[in-house]
Amino acid sequence: MRQVVYENLPFAQLEDHFEDIFSGGYSVSLFTDWQNRRATQVWIKRRIEPGKSSEFEPEFFGAKLATKNLHPIAELSAENCTEQMGVPGPWYERLPHFRMGFTPSAGKELQSEYFVPHQHAVEAILAVERLRDQVGPYLLISEIRAIAADDLWMSPCYKQACVTIHFTWKQDWPAVSKLLPVIERELAPFSARPHWGKLFTTSPAQLKAIYQKMPEFIELSKRYDPQGKFRNEFLNRNIFG
Repeated sequence: MRQVVYENLPFAQLEDHFEDIFSGGYSVSLFTDWQNRRATQVWIKRRIEPGKSSEFEPEFFGAKLATKNLHPIAELSAENCTEQMGVPGPWYERLPHFRMGFTPSAGKELQSEYFVPHQHAVEAILAVERLRDQVGPYLLISEIRAIAADDLWMSPCYKQACVTIHFTWKQDWPAVSKLLPVIERELAPFSARPHWGKLFTTSPAQLKAIYQKMPEFIELSKRYDPQGKFRNEFLNRNIFG
């Protein structure tokens, strides 16, 4: 695979060419600080296949090809990141953003992520962008990526392809805990599902409404784990409560 980074993709391009942008490689990630109506970086990873070009153009929907390795968080060194600049390498050294054995992202951080049905992606992104002044002071970076549908009952992508909006926050839980309900209200019209392993404040009632297979999952859990040995406070509150 080859990996490159483009800088400063205008959100106007995202509105007009969303599908083309996310079809630009085997894996495409947009990073943004939600300021100035643009994605600060676009990370594109392409497979090298016989008879097919994996070369990268100098411009990608208004974004310019980077001339050096970059970290998603601009002020941090790219030393921890996987090789960029189109240098060929095995998939396991290109698909991750960060090198094995090195600190991923900022290291000390909080994280949230919301899964939005693919067809609502642009509307949802613009809804969050309107919160830029509230989000900005507490954000390290956001990542936007696309994920295929699956058939796992409790997966956020159950029976629907999704685009996720991820937030890497500064370690300020009091501030972040107040921001999450604001973001969730903006994303509620799109039936956004929170990442189970990251921070969210979505209520158990709302979770039950957006996870259609939750009743079957609860029944299955009761059958195979009647004593609740594999539950914890988090699961009891959000699923079994």
